[in-house]
Amino acid sequence: MSKNQKQPTKNNSLFVMERRNYQILFVGLAFLVLGFILMSGGGSDDPKVFNEAIYNFRRIRLAPTLVLIGLGIQVFAILHNPSKKD
Repeated sequence: MSKNQKQPTKNNSLFVMERRNYQILFVGLAFLVLGFILMSGGGSDDPKVFNEAIYNFRRIRLAPTLVLIGLGIQVFAILHNPSKKD
């Protein structure tokens, strides 16, 4: 082998992250999906009638908070290094 070629290693993984990262990623995805589901609905069948349900606590405060928490968990899952021991 020439100097520029790398030696094959035993731990050649096909995945970029480890299993723990993917578990955390799926938890964040669940928060995102739940937030978007809670935001849906609230419309009126008749476009001439205004429905106040669009401004309730669930759609204005709870659902966007869950989406932001889910995005934060996603970022943490990507940046977390479980193999690093302190």
